Amino acid sequence: MTNGQPLLENWTPEQAARMNNAIFVAQHRIQDLDLFGDEQLIELLDRHPREALGINTMGTDPVCHQEWQEGRAGNLNAEQLYEAAQTGRIWLNMRRVMDHHAEYARLVNSLYEELEANCPGLSTYNRSANLLISSPEAIVYYHLDCPVNMLWHLRGTKRVWAYPLESGIVSDETIEGVLCGEKSEELEFRSEWDDLAVSYDLNPGEMVTWPQHTPHRVVNTGGLNVSLSTEHMTSRAARRNNVFLANRHFRQILPGDYRSTQLTGWQPAAKEFALRVMRRLPILAPKPPQGYKYPVTFEVDLDAQNCVRSLVDNDTREPVLTS
Repeated sequence: MTNGQPLLENWTPEQAARMNNAIFVAQHRIQDLDLFGDEQLIELLDRHPREALGINTMGTDPVCHQEWQEGRAGNLNAEQLYEAAQTGRIWLNMRRVMDHHAEYARLVNSLYEELEANCPGLSTYNRSANLLISSPEAIVYYHLDCPVNMLWHLRGTKRVWAYPLESGIVSDETIEGVLCGEKSEELEFRSEWDDLAVSYDLNPGEMVTWPQHTPHRVVNTGGLNVSLSTEHMTSRAARRNNVFLANRHFRQILPGDYRSTQLTGWQPAAKEFALRVMRRLPILAPKPPQGYKYPVTFEVDLDAQNCVRSLVDNDTREPVLTS
């Protein structure tokens, strides 16, 4: 709550019911909380475990997703990392803030309690949240998420492109590969696909979400950007993931071409049940999903261009020896 007011602004059950089947923008009041000023964010960075902090940089061309790089902080403290995000080309991801910071767990749970109250029938679990701090011109490449994702924007401005699933530009095999961890979330992209996208200029106090597995990309357009990215599961979302995983696994071990992604009726229920049983049988179990991991290729350096000092020789692509 903010001064006794709901965190969600002007939501109705009819509006909230669209979240599951449409690219959806709505208003919130989270940015009014005393949690997201410079001092509060630096203090949070200082408290957040470094092993749970993602540090990334990227190029400028949305087609070149291979330019997304993983970095490390080196000896920089929280204030210096924050300065790098303000002045460089840096993307900081404080992963799983609910696990490490009680005040953010209370905030996210309050959000979901309001969401469920505003959307009859919505029941969420496996809630999680990442706090994102990114440079004024940072971008996030075209990708998709496996859980249901909601982006609550707090500071700065950004443009978001979401590519409706019905456009057919992301294949079922691609979704299967991401779910299995064989593909990174960043996917091949063609600029002409923007003609199929729904785009929106996101301002503080706005939230955007889309149906599960919808590919999307983001470009910051002004100021230091701060957003809270929440993820959750529902019984329908879990079934959708399991149907895709079942199709892939059944094609590998059984005769037949399993392709249907229908979520209602006895057949998807049977698929989901069979997959759950197979997971308990070593001889039939699919390999557990392996998260894709990027190699660490740079270190944040306030004196380097874009605050990025490469740890890889550009000619040999070998690690640079550092003392």
